[in-house]
Amino acid sequence: MHDKPLNFDKSLDVVLCWHMHQPEYRDPITGVCSQPWTYLRAIKDYTDMAAHLEQVPNSRAVVNFSPLLLLQLDHYCEQFNRYFTDNQRPLDPLLAALVEPTINGDQEYRYNLVKRCLNHHNYSSGQHFECYVALNNIGQHIINNASHIGYVCDDFFSDLLVWFHLTWLGETVRRDDPRAQKLIARERRYSMSERIQLMRIISQQVSQIIPRYRALAERQIIELSMTPYAHPIAPLLADLSSAKDATPHLVMPNTTEYPGGEQRLNWHIDAGKAVFIRHFGQVPIGCWPAEGALSDASLTVLDNSGFAWTASGAGVLANSLASSRVENSSLDNSSDNDNSETDLYQSYSFDGRAIRCFFRDDHLSDLIGFTYSSWHGDDAVANLVSRLEDIARRCAEQPNALVAIIMDGENAWEHYHQNGFFFLRELYRRLAEHPSLNLTTFSECLHGQCKQLEHLIAGSWVHGNLTTWIGSVDKNRAWDMLIDAKHSFDQVMQSQQLSDEQTQAAERQLAVCEGSDWFWWPGGDNPPETVAAFDERFRMHLEALYSLLAVPAPDYLQHPFAHALARDALSSDIAHGGVMRRAQ
Repeated sequence: MHDKPLNFDKSLDVVLCWHMHQPEYRDPITGVCSQPWTYLRAIKDYTDMAAHLEQVPNSRAVVNFSPLLLLQLDHYCEQFNRYFTDNQRPLDPLLAALVEPTINGDQEYRYNLVKRCLNHHNYSSGQHFECYVALNNIGQHIINNASHIGYVCDDFFSDLLVWFHLTWLGETVRRDDPRAQKLIARERRYSMSERIQLMRIISQQVSQIIPRYRALAERQIIELSMTPYAHPIAPLLADLSSAKDATPHLVMPNTTEYPGGEQRLNWHIDAGKAVFIRHFGQVPIGCWPAEGALSDASLTVLDNSGFAWTASGAGVLANSLASSRVENSSLDNSSDNDNSETDLYQSYSFDGRAIRCFFRDDHLSDLIGFTYSSWHGDDAVANLVSRLEDIARRCAEQPNALVAIIMDGENAWEHYHQNGFFFLRELYRRLAEHPSLNLTTFSECLHGQCKQLEHLIAGSWVHGNLTTWIGSVDKNRAWDMLIDAKHSFDQVMQSQQLSDEQTQAAERQLAVCEGSDWFWWPGGDNPPETVAAFDERFRMHLEALYSLLAVPAPDYLQHPFAHALARDALSSDIAHGGVMRRAQ
């Protein structure tokens, strides 16, 4: 660290940007959610993240929502309303089981119920409760000895369901809600009325997510931003070959372009804005593109769509700066190199476009995502603040210097003690009170000076390229299947044989198939069971698209296409379940 004292007359702007997203888990036919992650993340992470911002004075952040997440939260709210007003069984299997008067006696049903609870358990939280550890151990025995399930009494299943949900409640809920505290204190043999009470807590937490964030935005504590509708990788829709910008020798799918991709990207933006405005009552100023993936073409689309800012990863900036230095013979390399270590800490515009682009500090973001979870909360915050102070010193002569920390708003916190409660509280407090670090939002940093670049090398926050979503055998096969479906979609649209309602349904289903998550999981370093699940889900969504188009689905959709690595060959990051990646 530098010894030079901080100049408190100058401030380093610091933006914390939390990205909230879940893939489309709803079955396109039945509406049943194949995975419970949307409501589990809502009652734990989206709830806690709102509470920290509400309760720490002068805290600030940017909170980015994917429209598909907003729609799935609506879907859960509808289930809760139907249950409490009309006594209709929830569609989600775990919620339905929680409020069943008696647990279904079928042994296969009971086995699958235990398996579902253990596959989605929050053991980091649950390990602090002796009752949950005991239930989890019994459940693991059942998984390994299915024939023993007949010897387990009904209380085990109801208690497991209650404790499963108690461990997923946000730390702020367990601290602040007397009803949750009473349920935790009871420990075992929960009655039907107590399970309904827990259902009511879950319902209230989920139904308040959108109103709470809307209120935070109205109080100007947060800036709300959006991702295009179904979280597509924008550069690949706009120009599939842009994947070669950062990795020129990348092996591409059989088809070299995604037909009508720019039009589809505009559809995602327009549809996403409509969802965003309906939920938050305002037009978004900024857009965090899915996975921070940007290219020249997609940046132009965002600019033409009226966004004032967007953002990406440090690797994209590094590649773009390197390209500019090579291509622009008039660039003063010696002068530019003098500023190279602070290049990251300013905004950029590209070739006359009005939109500003900010770039993520990958190192600081990765420290929060992967390192600080094993530290004491105060020590972690002190280390992060010290690093920010060092950046402030280095940028002392640079006007409008800014550090952007951009992360998923949900996946890191279960690896922290008490869901990151102490870390996040102390982080907001220290930054809000710091005399030289200005906690702010991207929209408040649009009026200062920015640096000009002519060209943006296509990439994402992951290693500065797009290979997380294209280039392997399995990922390319996924693109080929999607492109086949898009050709069928285009032919049907040209025939004008669908009604307006049918056309809109097909457009929405195509958008789901264009989402990034289907390309994240196959052909990479991911848990085999998750690879298989997303393989099946992607093919299910493609089949649903063909059904809406009234076109026979290809036979290949009946067969898995993804090949997972053996579990002993997976990297250590799989401890995070494959949902997180280091940027560097």
